Amino acid sequence: MAAWTADRIPDQHGRTAVVTGANSGLGLVTATELARHGARVVLAVRNTAAGAEAARRIGGDVEVRELDLASLDSVRAFAAGLTADHPVVDLLVNNAGVVLLGPRRTSADGFELQLGTNMLGPFALTGLLLGAISAAPEPRVVSLSSITHKSAHLDFDDLMFERDYRAARAYGRSKLATTVFGIELDRRLRAAGSPVVSALAHPGLTRTNLTPRAWEHRGRPGQVIARLGLLATQSVERGALPQLRAATEPGVRGGQFFGPGGLFETRGRVVEARLSREATDPDAGKRLWSAAEELTGVSYL
Repeated sequence: MAAWTADRIPDQHGRTAVVTGANSGLGLVTATELARHGARVVLAVRNTAAGAEAARRIGGDVEVRELDLASLDSVRAFAAGLTADHPVVDLLVNNAGVVLLGPRRTSADGFELQLGTNMLGPFALTGLLLGAISAAPEPRVVSLSSITHKSAHLDFDDLMFERDYRAARAYGRSKLATTVFGIELDRRLRAAGSPVVSALAHPGLTRTNLTPRAWEHRGRPGQVIARLGLLATQSVERGALPQLRAATEPGVRGGQFFGPGGLFETRGRVVEARLSREATDPDAGKRLWSAAEELTGVSYL
């Protein structure tokens, strides 16, 4: 079978897509391709000036709305404004995320910043938009995972990494949590008889602005490390293909997980990727869901 490329995206006219973190990197490529194929695309971004510049570059039917996933107040305000103007949302791509390699930081709500931004914010956003998503004829939610989820473990006694904090491990945990969420969401959607498909993707190792930013606290040595790391990565255009396939390919099933099929899943053509055992553990899914509902105050399914 020929390699999957963005040229295989079907016509998206008449569909409304929300892409978080759409002003740069994977989100910008994803939003650009969706718009290029005819979708109305909402760029959900922290920095609306950067979002406006991205919208100018993308062209087509694109609008910019402010969203900070590290703030539940921002998530709620975004969801309320979006659904007032767009009562039907066909696609939500939970793309935005942060990578930290410095000291422990917290979100506006006191969550460890990576868990708060990468999983708890998207959990709340998805729940608040689920009514509008469910109203679409072929609704879909895509959660962005990472190969780092495979070596991570959820410690439900210390989800916020308040003990023995290590930034890289906290990032892996946040991406495992994102993956567990996407799979548990699929279970619950199926049990409820919902038409919404919850799919997942990961970009392998991709050249985005997250890695250089993560090493900023190390000064010049950190910049050198970040540049060396870029040599092992693939382009952002290739890195976005798994999530674009998860978002647009006809017949995608709930729980499917796409990623690069090359060496250690770091790069290469898009294939159905492998999930870790913990990512698919129903008990982990139930426990994380309960914790997320309590922490965010958002309950659904």
